[in-house]
Amino acid sequence: MSSTDQPSPPPTIRREDYRPPAFLVEQVDLHIALHPTATRVRARLALRRNPDAAGAAAALELDGEALRLLSAVLDGAPLPEDRLGHLPGGGLRIEGVPDAAVLETEVEISPEANSELSGLYLSGGNYVTQCEAEGFRRITYFPDRPDVMARYTTTLEADRAACPVLLSNGNPDGAGELPDGRHWARWVDPHPKPSYLFAVVAGDLVAVRDSFTTRSGREVALAIYVRRGDEDACGHAMDSLKRSMRWDEETYGLEYDLDVFNIAAVSDFNMGAMENKGLNVFNTKYILARPETATDMDYEGIETVVAHEYFHNWTGNRVTCRDWFQLSLKEGLTVFRDQHFSADQGSAAVKRLADVRRLRAAQFPEDAGPMAHPVRPDSYVEINNFYTATVYQKGAEVVRMMRALIGAENFRRGMDLYIARHDNQAVTIEDFVRAMQDASGTDLSRFSRWYAQAGTPELRVREAFADGRYTLTLAQSTPPTPGQPEKLPVPVPVAMGLIGPEGAEVAEPRLLLLEEAEQDFVFEGLAAKPVPSLLRGFSAPVKLSGLTLEQLGFLAAHDTDAFVRWESSQQYATATMLAMVEALRSQEPKAERAVHASGDAAFSGRTLELPEGLAAITGALLGRALEDPAFAAEALALPSEEFIADQMTIADPEAIHAVRQFLRGALGRRFAARFAALHETLADAGPYRTDGAAIGRRALRNAALAYLGAAGETGRAEAQFAGATNMTDSLAALRVLVDSDSPAREQALAAFHARWKEEPLVLDKWFTLQAMSPRTDAAAAEALSRHPDFDLRNPNRVRSLVGAFAAGNPAAFHAASGEGYRFLADMVIALDAVNTQVAARMVSPLGHWKRQDAARGARMRAELERIAARPGLSKGTYEKVSKSLAA
Repeated sequence: MSSTDQPSPPPTIRREDYRPPAFLVEQVDLHIALHPTATRVRARLALRRNPDAAGAAAALELDGEALRLLSAVLDGAPLPEDRLGHLPGGGLRIEGVPDAAVLETEVEISPEANSELSGLYLSGGNYVTQCEAEGFRRITYFPDRPDVMARYTTTLEADRAACPVLLSNGNPDGAGELPDGRHWARWVDPHPKPSYLFAVVAGDLVAVRDSFTTRSGREVALAIYVRRGDEDACGHAMDSLKRSMRWDEETYGLEYDLDVFNIAAVSDFNMGAMENKGLNVFNTKYILARPETATDMDYEGIETVVAHEYFHNWTGNRVTCRDWFQLSLKEGLTVFRDQHFSADQGSAAVKRLADVRRLRAAQFPEDAGPMAHPVRPDSYVEINNFYTATVYQKGAEVVRMMRALIGAENFRRGMDLYIARHDNQAVTIEDFVRAMQDASGTDLSRFSRWYAQAGTPELRVREAFADGRYTLTLAQSTPPTPGQPEKLPVPVPVAMGLIGPEGAEVAEPRLLLLEEAEQDFVFEGLAAKPVPSLLRGFSAPVKLSGLTLEQLGFLAAHDTDAFVRWESSQQYATATMLAMVEALRSQEPKAERAVHASGDAAFSGRTLELPEGLAAITGALLGRALEDPAFAAEALALPSEEFIADQMTIADPEAIHAVRQFLRGALGRRFAARFAALHETLADAGPYRTDGAAIGRRALRNAALAYLGAAGETGRAEAQFAGATNMTDSLAALRVLVDSDSPAREQALAAFHARWKEEPLVLDKWFTLQAMSPRTDAAAAEALSRHPDFDLRNPNRVRSLVGAFAAGNPAAFHAASGEGYRFLADMVIALDAVNTQVAARMVSPLGHWKRQDAARGARMRAELERIAARPGLSKGTYEKVSKSLAA
């Protein structure tokens, strides 16, 4: 079932209520006879009572969902119906189980009917599993929790013609033929694992094969399984896998531990990828890449996600979570590791800018919204709602800060100690922090507040200078969040330097540790007042304020730290844009607002002017752009409309959009000749390459093209679209045309669709470009949802249209009519009957109703109430909606 009747709110799971399981499972033997509508699953569980569990006579409780029980046998004796207690949700409770026992069950499930894409389901004719977080209970009865770790033997059987490939976890251990055209394969995983890491992939797939020799000399067979015809799109993913394996050996001493490592790529998948032991299952988006179909961003995303899932082999699989409240134990740590890996592959500075931009786009708003929660949450209704930017990205920042505080060498020692202590165990965040503390001799007890408190700390700067003595005062505070009105100070590592009036460093760079609500840091012997360069490398996930526009402009021009240069230009632009927005808000009635076709914003005939300070920063960036094209492309991008809105107590989508559109057009016109020169100079005449230098050149060239398009010059975009030899350049040109009123717009969209309509991942891009275009309103988005190529059952397609419109087109989504809100609510209601995980994730944009003016806020709230009133609403969507309404 995709939803459950809920006459009363679903129960809340609390971290403080954790209790060890009454029974452990030592061995699992599975026999799965695959069939589209009637798959039979026989499970043999070797059980023993848990000596650490309270209650010596506690019953055996097994989770189960959407299962048809055919038989249950305990120690060879069939269990009568009166011994099988039924638990809420579909589980079983068995009384009187001996301290050591063998339970055998047989169930029937229907993969074809499983639109939730959780458990075992059909995707494009192939059988696929997704068991994290609680999908294994949709395959068989089991204590489906991370702290029950067992060794698995899995035997699969299926029709050979339909499923020539039969894959599961571990190492292959035999295969053979069966009557009636069927065949079987057995897999043995020698390492204990929780049920969420179980995996099966079966179907008509083709393997791209390679091998990797570990540092100890073992040869590991590598394979990526894809649909026929996609074999030539796996090279980058395979290369990323091999580089990840080598990097983990060299950087952390962690060697792969099975004879095979398999990846299967499927088109219908709720997540990006899944780290199942020895059999990673990937969304095709993060495996398939050809220059003509994948952008530079796609190539970078594949490298990151392949590395992330591989690194989970040790940080998540060999050492896993005791319970789901510890999710960041594996995810935050592994995101940090994949970021570290990607930084080592190219420009560490540019990689850091991209990571910070993503953090601010997703996690900072989460910290400021109704779903704000600590890196380690205290409660949940539906665990899938907590696969969040806070758990992943902020969790990675917490690990990064810990490493900065104790030092890289101590961090490596801490990792070694953590693995040695807890290999093949399910543990907690305290275990990880304790390993770092013991390895370094540093007291990290106060640092653990980062795991316990929600919200983004705000740092304020004050300065004093007299007689060569410079005093830097840093103060911190964290705004209230739901359930946490009061906040304690957190230890904030502030990497910093001091820049003198001539633009040179005047003191040794230092790492300050702000531990109290306010602290003074004193520097002696300075000839003149310096400008503080703070949070170098973004040393802590905080907001910083207190520097003047003059100081920000100075740092943007002179700082030796790439992050601070970028951040200072972004802060300068943000402050400038906010001032322009506030001027419009305070001086002009909304009813009289309009936007000229040229891109200039006018409010009762009042035309905006380009601030000369922002123009000067842009000119300086252009003057040095070719020194580091990748950095210049990042620095030239104005803060997004969403980011500007996040800086306001009450956002004004109309004014923000008008200001940003005006500035892009005005800068494009002011520097048209220089943008045109960059576009010419950076033209790539050679073969497509994915090294950092080539990606940086394309990024800067297409940034120049975007500014020219914003200024109304679309001829270059038309020419680039017509002649593009790679998807990066083609999509960049099409984006300019889609956002314009050029007559070539519709023709280009039609041509792109005609060429790529058989490529699902490229077609996703076609939907996204339109969904995020300022020319697309709610009616146009709704029309796109009726397009023959839109599929509500495919998560990628839903995210490409519905998610992109709601999160990436704020002016249209927040249209005063409320039609944007209605469109999203309609989609959430429809999705909740098909795929509850995706439905719940689509709710978030409606949750920020308090950040809008009264009229918009009332319309957003009304749509949330409409969703909440739906009978049979899934518990995941219920949780997101109810928390949004209660905020």
